[in-house]
Amino acid sequence: MTAKNGRKWFSESRYGLFIHFGLYSVAGRHEWVQTLEEISVESYKKYFDHFNPDLLNPKEWAQKAKDDGFKYVIITAKHHDGFCLWDTKETSYNVMNSPYQRDLLGELIEEFRKVGIKIGIYYSLLDWYQTDFLVDGYHPMRNNKEYIDKNPGDMENYRQFLTNQVKEILTNYGTIDYLWFDFSYKSRDWGTSVGKGAADWGSVELEKMIYEIQPNIFINDRLDLNRGVLTPEQFARNNAMENEEDVWETVQTLNNSWGYDRDNLNFKTSEMVAKQLVDTVSKGGNFTMNIGPNARGEWDSTSDEILETVGEWLRKHGDSIYGATLSEFKAPLDCRYTQKGNKLFLHIFSWPYRTILLPELGGKISFARLLNDGSEIRFTDTKNLGGDRKATTNLYKEITEVHVKEALDPSMLMLNIPVRKPNELIPVIELTLKEG
Repeated sequence: MTAKNGRKWFSESRYGLFIHFGLYSVAGRHEWVQTLEEISVESYKKYFDHFNPDLLNPKEWAQKAKDDGFKYVIITAKHHDGFCLWDTKETSYNVMNSPYQRDLLGELIEEFRKVGIKIGIYYSLLDWYQTDFLVDGYHPMRNNKEYIDKNPGDMENYRQFLTNQVKEILTNYGTIDYLWFDFSYKSRDWGTSVGKGAADWGSVELEKMIYEIQPNIFINDRLDLNRGVLTPEQFARNNAMENEEDVWETVQTLNNSWGYDRDNLNFKTSEMVAKQLVDTVSKGGNFTMNIGPNARGEWDSTSDEILETVGEWLRKHGDSIYGATLSEFKAPLDCRYTQKGNKLFLHIFSWPYRTILLPELGGKISFARLLNDGSEIRFTDTKNLGGDRKATTNLYKEITEVHVKEALDPSMLMLNIPVRKPNELIPVIELTLKEG
């Protein structure tokens, strides 16, 4: 489903926060650690026995997200390891039976909702804890013949378990705005096993049930039904979607892991995150950035600093992101346009010397200003430039006016910008289009 019938919030939000938090946070070396290291359920249980994020403050997480400029959150209710962050009645492998003994999902939903952030829930369709889940090439026990022989799997039972858990989440926690499933992989063939898709999950019936409980919810595209919010992962689209009705987001990590990975220091810079956000919105999509809190429930200082810096940029430049989308105009080199009504926002990735030429905008702009401080940017239609400079008694004009001695496309508009780049991650010039 797409954003119809007044469900505009998703595309207007533009900036989402993904939170990966679970038993893998205790391991501290990637959220797929159980299968990457082929760890049995029995051995993996030590993380369950030591799951006690005693420094976690749901209110603080929510306030951080709000201050950092996020408009919606996606919380991992259950990842592939099968551990559940809520008080589920379907399995004892949940947060209430860990040392933490609190319904963390419920507490987070409550606090994020209080600060006006829309609620998204991540739910893995995979489950390496449930013995009914048929072993395949992603399973930690894929090379353990004894486990496979002992646990042949029963996907009919598993489908019922999955359905019951999704129903719990949608019934017990009020309005859920976005349900983020992960993931279908029916095209995989490992020789000894094959991947899973819509038939394995009961996706058609599952989707029907979801909309019956929460008609206005968004669902992503990973149920193998060829519909839903498109979610390219760790990937930036080169162009906008061909069908402008398609709703999409790109999801990214701050380093190379979704869950907390203590030794992975390949962090993006704040500038890179801001540029990815701008680039995505300029193509009509949403940008969702992930954070993996540590085992004690805190955001690491590097992630914190990166997101705070982007949040400060958004405090001044949010008009160019929230509610904005792609523009029909083509931005100049090293720039991106976003547009909202008659406001066209020029994001300058590489600051040039003194001038920027804007194709197709000659005679179409009534006012221009820098967003960071609101100061005017002077501009000239290029049809008025070129040739010999005429004598003038206005010496101020003589020494400040940019003079171009070459023929220029008369459909262009030339911005006269400061020599010194504003001290911002990405300077933005707001251009007001003339009516008509």
